[in-house]
Amino acid sequence: MLKLSLDALQILDAIDRRGSFSAAGKALHKVPSTISYTVAKLEDDLGVQLFDRVGPRAELTVAGRALLDEGRHLLRAARELELRVRRVASGWESELTLALDSVFPAWLLGADVQAFREVARQTRLRLVSEALSGTWEALLDRRADLLVGAAGEGPSGGGYMVEPLGTVAFVFAVAPRHPLARVEGVLGREQLAEHCAVAVADSARRLLPRTVGLLMGQETLTVPDMVSKVRLQCQGVGFGFLPEPCARAAAARGELVIREVAEHKPDESFWLAWRTGEDGAALRWWRQRLTGPDTLQRWWQALG
Repeated sequence: MLKLSLDALQILDAIDRRGSFSAAGKALHKVPSTISYTVAKLEDDLGVQLFDRVGPRAELTVAGRALLDEGRHLLRAARELELRVRRVASGWESELTLALDSVFPAWLLGADVQAFREVARQTRLRLVSEALSGTWEALLDRRADLLVGAAGEGPSGGGYMVEPLGTVAFVFAVAPRHPLARVEGVLGREQLAEHCAVAVADSARRLLPRTVGLLMGQETLTVPDMVSKVRLQCQGVGFGFLPEPCARAAAARGELVIREVAEHKPDESFWLAWRTGEDGAALRWWRQRLTGPDTLQRWWQALG
């Protein structure tokens, strides 16, 4: 007879996350006696102690931790099965996750989200931010269903489909008061090496992280997204390459100076990307909504 149930694993997970039986009961909308009975029965059935009780706190034993670590795989599999069944029944995904490259803040999709909610209220939408290789990794690791503005070439091995959004040039920019703004002529490695670069951190956990426009041993300030990078460069904190539309707009306001450098950053291509074989109604809606020659142009104008 099977001694484990998804309900019991869910209770163990809630206790571990919340720190106590009572807090887990509130999170799961169950009375404390139900939580205590389920844990006690599971411990009795398995013949092991799962929690150490220290006052109101409950901490997993070594055996309890081993059980929950494996049990969480079962919980994720059960959730994925439930999502697939609902998707088959309705045609609309119960949940869809969009991963935006950190160049593009989530608020750019505000009008699109409103339009989506009018036709797909049954689909729970999540917007997350990733950067560089981490954006592609989110798709391959199933943390995201659609990449929005994924930069560069995707990883080898396939398993995904792409639709081009467009290409943008990058220019080198510094604040007017930055020392590099006053250096005459084309800026070379020698001049750049003396100052701090501002770079967006790659969010990859498994794939090889990308580094863009940095010198070996360069002093670097790492930031989470492009908006932070632009603002910090406007404040004179450091230098770096920026999308030309953003840099030109800041230069027109007197916040940045665009300089010529000896080593240019290549133009960057941006993509929509999704896993091969997945074609739910919500995914199709977003692909159709965001595919078009004016999508990137509208975003750059909003960011300017």
